[in-house]
Amino acid sequence: MSLKPLEHDRKYGELDQVIRAYLGRTADDDEAIAGYLRHTWRTRPWAIAIAEFQIREYARNPPGRLRLRLGEFYPVPDVGLADPEIQPWLLRLADRLKESIETGQAPPPSTPRTHWEWHARFPELAQLLGGWYSQDMPDEFDDHEAALQDYLDTTDPSLVAQLTGELHDLLALAVEEPDYAAAVAELGMEVDPPAPYSPSGWLVELARMVDRY
Repeated sequence: MSLKPLEHDRKYGELDQVIRAYLGRTADDDEAIAGYLRHTWRTRPWAIAIAEFQIREYARNPPGRLRLRLGEFYPVPDVGLADPEIQPWLLRLADRLKESIETGQAPPPSTPRTHWEWHARFPELAQLLGGWYSQDMPDEFDDHEAALQDYLDTTDPSLVAQLTGELHDLLALAVEEPDYAAAVAELGMEVDPPAPYSPSGWLVELARMVDRY
């Protein structure tokens, strides 16, 4: 029997966040765990200890193939390691989290550097860009402004307020124009900004329209 949501979250909820930070990356990619620590220290510092416990427990009690197939355990995605190497890697991750907790040291603030970190820091902006500005946008809306209006008309005001803060947070980052183009792509946008705007210029206009709403 597969895990129910409550049981999954109790056993693997924060482990899931750490492992998701490695999606599309390899086990030796330090940016993944650095991104997790950087964001989680900033938003939910208490969760790092939960992640350390869940990872260590999972590594110490690895499931067999049958129980994985039955959905009774959290499956670790492919991070470029052979099966015998996964347990030592998980224990190293747990040690890294423990060291960060005990020393109180976190990676210094910076622009997000991984896909997971972009989405963790800007979840509502990712919802807007990935949901309303996908490659299907030209078939669903007359233009970018119509897509935004649909989002505003169908989204709870508290989430619109969250979007406002995230837009201003993104615009406050000290990055160059190509970095803004990369950011909106990471967050799910699959169409170009409307003419004549650059990505950063369109984000400024988007923030203005949302503020006015």
